[in-house]
Amino acid sequence: MARNRLISAPSGPRTRRAVMTLAAVVAVAAFVTGCAAPPPEVTGDDPELVLGRDVFARNCASCHGSAGGGGVGSQLSEGVVIEAFPTIEAQIAMVAEGRNNMPAFGDRLTEEEQRAVARYIREIL
Repeated sequence: MARNRLISAPSGPRTRRAVMTLAAVVAVAAFVTGCAAPPPEVTGDDPELVLGRDVFARNCASCHGSAGGGGVGSQLSEGVVIEAFPTIEAQIAMVAEGRNNMPAFGDRLTEEEQRAVARYIREIL
């Protein structure tokens, strides 16, 4: 006569490691997928906003997400950046000087690029 046995999932260090590895792969895939989309388009004919979009895509989207929703870096979209930086000058200073985990871009971006990306974040994201 066959016995009914409870079948349980394997456990132990190898299983926990496999689960943690799978969770890490899923998290990285979700992050990469979220950043893979292009940033929001600029409507109208404003060359400074177009420049800002391109600067954002090259320098900011990898941490802040392609639409500014956050990720490794903080959220910038939905008016969050305007609350944090009431003036564009304060935001440009943050871009130039960096803070906490955000690197300084003052030596990598021209003043024109810094202003353009700040406008793009404020007006488009």
